[in-house]
Amino acid sequence: MKLHLFAGAISCCCALPASAQAIPDFSGLWAHPNVGIEMPLSGPSPVHHKGGAIGSALLVGDDTNPVLKPATAAVIRRNSQISLSGLAFPDPDNQCMSQPVPYIFWNFEIELLQQPDKITILYNHDHDFREVRLNQTHPANIVPSWHGDSVGHYEGDTLVVDTIGIKTGPRSTLDRFGTPYTNALHVTERYRFLSYEEAKAAQARGAKEWGHVASYDVDPNYRGRGMQLEFKVDDPGEFTMPYSATVTYLPSINKEWEERVCAENTGHYYTLTKYYSDKNAHIPTADKPDF
Repeated sequence: MKLHLFAGAISCCCALPASAQAIPDFSGLWAHPNVGIEMPLSGPSPVHHKGGAIGSALLVGDDTNPVLKPATAAVIRRNSQISLSGLAFPDPDNQCMSQPVPYIFWNFEIELLQQPDKITILYNHDHDFREVRLNQTHPANIVPSWHGDSVGHYEGDTLVVDTIGIKTGPRSTLDRFGTPYTNALHVTERYRFLSYEEAKAAQARGAKEWGHVASYDVDPNYRGRGMQLEFKVDDPGEFTMPYSATVTYLPSINKEWEERVCAENTGHYYTLTKYYSDKNAHIPTADKPDF
């Protein structure tokens, strides 16, 4: 089954009023062709692969990253040992859980639906979406949720989103390496346009770490602008300092959005053994029919 989301049709439904034409129009289906984020060119960075590994099959994180507190680094080492043993440690994706911010940024495709009072961000995995209230403040008492409470505003040509109140749980993590976070997590996102050359260079940096998924690539004849999400993570409970990273998008080569539902994808269902593993993952079947 496919979920047909046509960028042109959605753009028309969510057209901005004439008084708001000065704000950037981020409509359309955007894609980045890897399963991870891009390291910053300078400054503190999130955990990245250790030993030159690429992709998400072997997740050995660099536990010497100076942003990590000792207890946080110990979690990275534990998860790395599980991965090196040939098993998979649990994370929101392989457990078919709701995906917290900023973990959710790995999604291949994204779409922003802009309205005068809010922005809805759609992700192509498991029908996930977020709502960002514009020009509002966080409530005094927030009930934690996986996506947190998000408020936003425009600063010239940039959309700024501020998120707090992100729920924690036994398998919650903010990246592919299983890096933990606390209820003090604060994520700031900045969406802006950049040139085609800048976008391709940023995506190439991501490919060096996470590989390349051609099915989410850009039209080879496209030379227009890209869109970049720069986000900052601040959690004094787990990190010694804030860090930043980026996710860079170009228009998706796909004209319609293929539905991806984790609960129906038995190839990605992880069974509980000593740790979590995808060995013997299959739909339960009876030895003989019931009738």
